[in-house]
Amino acid sequence: MHDKPHSEKVRELFAAIASRYDLMNDVQSFGLHRRWKRRLAALARVGPGKRALDVCCGTGDVAFELAVRGAQVVGLDFNPAMLELAKRRARARDGLNSGICAGTPNPVFVLGDAQQLPFADNTFDAVTVSYGLRNLASWALGLVEMTRVVKVGGRVLVLDFGKPQNGFLRKLYFAYLGAVVPVLGKAICGDGFVHDYLLESLKRFPAQQGVAAKMRELGLAEVDTINIICGVMSITVGRKNANASTV
Repeated sequence: MHDKPHSEKVRELFAAIASRYDLMNDVQSFGLHRRWKRRLAALARVGPGKRALDVCCGTGDVAFELAVRGAQVVGLDFNPAMLELAKRRARARDGLNSGICAGTPNPVFVLGDAQQLPFADNTFDAVTVSYGLRNLASWALGLVEMTRVVKVGGRVLVLDFGKPQNGFLRKLYFAYLGAVVPVLGKAICGDGFVHDYLLESLKRFPAQQGVAAKMRELGLAEVDTINIICGVMSITVGRKNANASTV
């Protein structure tokens, strides 16, 4: 029997923990992930009259932060269970009254593939992703697509787990992810295996150094990495210019 495709495995993993996903993030980051997501949204530099896309939006944290800043926001995810939670949150926040024009939801949440975004070139003023790029079958293709749909002059932003340059800190960090996070996953979600995936995915992911290098390869300008907690987390930002490539 053939193994399931990567995308199907990831979809099943996150569907299994969707209802406890936010709680798990709060516990394993001591609530700090919310601060980091607010910082990501602030760095997007969008406001009234601007359009923003949050890729792999999950339950909508970053999409809501972008909308609070006045932008018209689309949140995209390929997991229906996560999207349903995001839509419930939108209804609870009276999202139908917060759009640019009456009756227009903000954010709008749509089902879609981050590796084949259903939007035209140069559509958004900023495109963000938080803790999602690493989960794609091809993170590089995801970054190419984000670059394609952002406007010239717009920003591409990636928040994710990083890989500290300090060897001792990296070993300590990986030990925490390998030993503590699965225990938390078992206690909160009833399944430690789904959180074993976190370490597995991070080992494959080139983290902030690889993301920054790919941004430069694509021709993004002003590429910068903001390391958080000595590189345990990071935000990598680039600005699209006229010479950017999406091939």
